[in-house]
Amino acid sequence: MEILQIKNLRFGYPDGAAVLDGIDLSVHEGAFVVLAGPSGCGKTTLLRLIKPELAPNGKQAGEIRAFERDTPPTASEIGMVMQDPETGIVTDMVWHELVFGLENMGLSQGEIRVRAGEVSNYFGIQELFHRDTPTLSGGQKQLLSLAAAVAMRPRLLLLDEPTSRLDPLAAASFLQSLRKLNQETGMTIIIAEHRLDDVFPMADRAVFLDGGKVVYDGKPDMAYGKDLGRMERALPTPMRIFSALDGAGTSPLTIAEGRAFLRDAAAGCSARITRKAPETDGETALEVKKVWFRYERELPDVLRGANMQVKKGEIYAVLGANGSGKTTLLSVLAGLQKPYRGKVLVAGEPIGDIGKKELYRSRLSLLPQNPENVFVKETLRLDFEHLLTKTKSGGKGDIEEMAEKMGISHLLDRHPSDLSGGEKQKTALAKFLLRKPDILLLDEPTKGLDAFVKEELAECFRTLRDQGKTLVIVTHDVDFAADVADTCGLFFDGDLISQEAAGDFFAASAYYTTAARRMSAGIFENAVTEKEVITLCKSGQKGGSATASSQSAFRD
Repeated sequence: MEILQIKNLRFGYPDGAAVLDGIDLSVHEGAFVVLAGPSGCGKTTLLRLIKPELAPNGKQAGEIRAFERDTPPTASEIGMVMQDPETGIVTDMVWHELVFGLENMGLSQGEIRVRAGEVSNYFGIQELFHRDTPTLSGGQKQLLSLAAAVAMRPRLLLLDEPTSRLDPLAAASFLQSLRKLNQETGMTIIIAEHRLDDVFPMADRAVFLDGGKVVYDGKPDMAYGKDLGRMERALPTPMRIFSALDGAGTSPLTIAEGRAFLRDAAAGCSARITRKAPETDGETALEVKKVWFRYERELPDVLRGANMQVKKGEIYAVLGANGSGKTTLLSVLAGLQKPYRGKVLVAGEPIGDIGKKELYRSRLSLLPQNPENVFVKETLRLDFEHLLTKTKSGGKGDIEEMAEKMGISHLLDRHPSDLSGGEKQKTALAKFLLRKPDILLLDEPTKGLDAFVKEELAECFRTLRDQGKTLVIVTHDVDFAADVADTCGLFFDGDLISQEAAGDFFAASAYYTTAARRMSAGIFENAVTEKEVITLCKSGQKGGSATASSQSAFRD
């Protein structure tokens, strides 16, 4: 049975921006489909059009037919987990959110209790059952959104970047739960994703969009070698390494398959990497000394004697599990939350002694996890102009220059709410950079961005670092952190329990590490990034034993 049929679907927003241009797609019942494509290619728009209640306003042509009938699907037949759980959660407590949709379905109290308990146990959120939803971390809110959608037992489940706010271990567990749901209940799943390493092997079909059109539709393991344009950078790490090393035969898809291929490709290779500490001018830009913080007196401490030191001109990445307190740490660093014990120093000066105007105009700036919170005007252009007028930090020429640099010139006259998740992230970052602060605090800056844009963002961050700017990044994107960070810290139990050079951090870690490291562990002694693995392997193939002096040798 074809559970979904889409024929010649075209869509454009009221401002004239065409997003989808002749989409033809059919999905059989029980399929697990991964939807991929560049940021802003129309993935979110397509998913929202499939669910009529969430369809955006605009000019639409073509046909969308669900469940082989002409009548529209009911709200419970198609479930949706949005990219930003903040926009989907409508109640004040976890259990209220779980039962909200069930009550609207008119179910009995007994059945509502059973379904709420069932999905809570299934997704491991039973301990959150009586929590207030505003106190949840971004990842916990995402799990709650999924549980609430599944509780309604939809026949078709749509997910828009559901792992973007999850740490690596939680993301893998989340995706395994989806696969189990698909296999054990027959629920049809369509998931839009940028991070394909984990989801690609479990999907039975991959659909790539670009320029509003379908550019590939087929089995995931057959995507290698197809004309995917810049989306070739988004393919799983084993496939990219296989391609770079001119592998013959069937491309590996999983880490295990990639390791088998790499053992043969790297046979006899003795090259290794020697790293040196990142170069800074020695000055301390930010320092946290024995900081304790909790949101309310009766609640447990989130920060427990936390210590942290960030050098001027350094990119420092903070990693850790969902709900561990990483975002809270950023808020304390930004002076938005005041610890009840300990000190936060900016360039050696207590943050409380710095006037707010000076602190936030030129000293530091915080990009929050939810990019929608930074916009205050009807269009991006007006929003940027408002910022520059308020801060007196530039003119209209700066807006055009920044828009060109970030690839958002075509979005300047759009309303922020009409942008995709990736576009919101890029435009929020552009506004953030227009302030020209000395210290940049970023909470999940790569969320919703495709691999190509992340490469551009990494280069932007390196340029800022070379200009003497200091960056502190909270992220779940370990591959991005390995590529761009100088120093990494693992946040656990209210403190940074490990702070060391990024290459050493990821080489020593078994779980908070890159796909390239997991693929090459035991083959190359301390390779961490994809470029490092490829370079070392090619050196071995040529009979050499080259030694790399630093990670930066692999970034060009």
